[in-house]
Amino acid sequence: MLPPAGTVVFNTVGRIQYGFDVFTVDLHHHLPPPHASKDHRLTDGLSINLNGQFINSQNDVIFVSERTGSPRFYVTRPDNKPQPLLFLPNALFLDRPIFRNGKLYFVSTHDHRDDLFTSWSAVYSSTAEDGAIATVTRLTPIGEVDYSPAVSLTGKFLAVASYRSRRWQTNDFRELQTEIVVFPEADPGRRVTVSERGSWPTWSGDSTIFFHKIAEDGWWSIFRVNLTDSDDISVSENSNSPTRVTPPGLHCFTPAAFHDGKRIAVATRRKETDFRHVEIFDTELQVFQRITEDINPTFHHYNPFVSLDSRQLGYHRFRGESSEGESNEGESSYPHLDKVLSPVHDLQLLRLNGSFPSFSPDGDFIAFNHSFDVTGGVKIIRSNGSNRWTLLKGRTCFHNAWSPTEKNVIYTSIGPIFESVSKTVQIGRIEFDPAHLTNDREEVPFKLTMLTREETGNNAFPSCSPDGKSVVFRSGRSGNKNLYIVDSVEGEFNGGLRRLTEGPWIDTMPCWSPKGDWIAFSSNRHEPENSEVFGIYLVRPDGSGLRRVEVAKGVEGEREKLNHVCFSGDGEWLVFTANLGGVTAEPIGLPNQFQPYGDLYVVRVDGSGLRRLTCNAYENGTPTWHHAELVLCGESDGDDEDWDKLKGEFAEPLWITCDL
Repeated sequence: MLPPAGTVVFNTVGRIQYGFDVFTVDLHHHLPPPHASKDHRLTDGLSINLNGQFINSQNDVIFVSERTGSPRFYVTRPDNKPQPLLFLPNALFLDRPIFRNGKLYFVSTHDHRDDLFTSWSAVYSSTAEDGAIATVTRLTPIGEVDYSPAVSLTGKFLAVASYRSRRWQTNDFRELQTEIVVFPEADPGRRVTVSERGSWPTWSGDSTIFFHKIAEDGWWSIFRVNLTDSDDISVSENSNSPTRVTPPGLHCFTPAAFHDGKRIAVATRRKETDFRHVEIFDTELQVFQRITEDINPTFHHYNPFVSLDSRQLGYHRFRGESSEGESNEGESSYPHLDKVLSPVHDLQLLRLNGSFPSFSPDGDFIAFNHSFDVTGGVKIIRSNGSNRWTLLKGRTCFHNAWSPTEKNVIYTSIGPIFESVSKTVQIGRIEFDPAHLTNDREEVPFKLTMLTREETGNNAFPSCSPDGKSVVFRSGRSGNKNLYIVDSVEGEFNGGLRRLTEGPWIDTMPCWSPKGDWIAFSSNRHEPENSEVFGIYLVRPDGSGLRRVEVAKGVEGEREKLNHVCFSGDGEWLVFTANLGGVTAEPIGLPNQFQPYGDLYVVRVDGSGLRRLTCNAYENGTPTWHHAELVLCGESDGDDEDWDKLKGEFAEPLWITCDL
């Protein structure tokens, strides 16, 4: 049985500000400052464009773009618009395309797996006819996981970063515990491990592979393994042990080899800069040539690639802002709502430029938190994606709940997010006049009433009962984070407070069913000493009937991290954020994300019918479920004036440090 129709609106960490385009530098004309030349943009500035590869001697490039709501492959030429490569409509994620000898090699997640805590990523090959894919062949063995394919110069051999058939291990999202595996293109079943640790392989010729891993001294470094040159892959079993190529003192990752066997392009992080840059390392002279730092010193640059003639160096980066008097074609702002490909018919997915969305009773508006800084407050947009108003400003707010019976009332958490039980966070009731939500206004007058006492510590995550009379929330007032119910108007000040759950564990993020019969919430009560595991629980509003929604069965349930639970409109299904998959793409090749936690799933309240909604390399969360499909406005409608400008404000992986 499919989940009911409607719309799920959610947040994706950081991705809003990526603004990636693919660029190249002509190495024959690259000069150091102050004479450094500009890089040349190959893509057209629509959506985000990344992970390019040169495909022929004319320096045509294949790359990944998310302009259709999910990653798809496009081909661009230096003077033409990108052209789509149409295939695999059921694939939610495609990555790392390579053309060689008339074949396309790539990563896809279109083969869905029923077992949990495993990635769907595998490597495939295909033949192309008239811009479409004629046949698709899986090169990764069934039941195994491969990332980051690389093809040797002649196309005889492939190398991959393989996770084999292991289940995802807790906290394995920094340096994935992958192996470098090599196999003949003509016989992908003959797989040989040439390094027991490593990822992101790249070939120099047919006999040398470079890859990255964390060295014993803690620095991400490039390593090399030399294979005996032969037509028979079996000789690889006698290959040399991996040798470290790049020195300590800086991080080097995501290598791309030149075919002269002497140079590699790498992304680096140095102590003297906060930005990731692309450099060329000469393996014989042991010297670096800085490339992108000379051109764009305050931009991050990702995942270099090299042309077949070694003249062009490519990468992707934030496309930059248009300065006064300068044209920078492409998208320079981001919409309030953006469509994402959904695997479920009639269930729409929309990415919000913000967090913790909540629909008004009639579905015409969405309340949300634009950011979690001191000026974030509460904002409102129309549910068609147009207009944006500031309701509450100058306060840090998170997690909103629009009253289901009053169009003029929104509940929110006021105070810092991710804090201890004793930190002051209060439940606020915001009243306003919806008649002020007009096109000529930016701010809306309001009345704010606190429903909780300041001295009661951390009170957050409100959810209103369907009759509008009560609010359930999480509070740390007892020293433990448990659930309480309070009067929606008077708060706790006139005896209107009742405890719902009690115990030395964390009960949090409650959601009241539209039918009023259940309250769903996340809890680690099954393993109270572990704050990294959360299951979904249901309880009656009177405290009876407590039960766990068993999503991952048996022992696997001990690994669940399920949060941000929300009911469907009929109260029979739940949408939530989970860690039930595996890592989809190598995290080091991306800005900061926390895969595999952060894909959206739906399940029936009895634990049946589990269905994955998102499958990408991002952390997705804070979903809400509206019962109807939404029709969005567009930039052409003239409603883009209050869209956020793209500024490239995103974080590098927080776990990369140069303080070693």
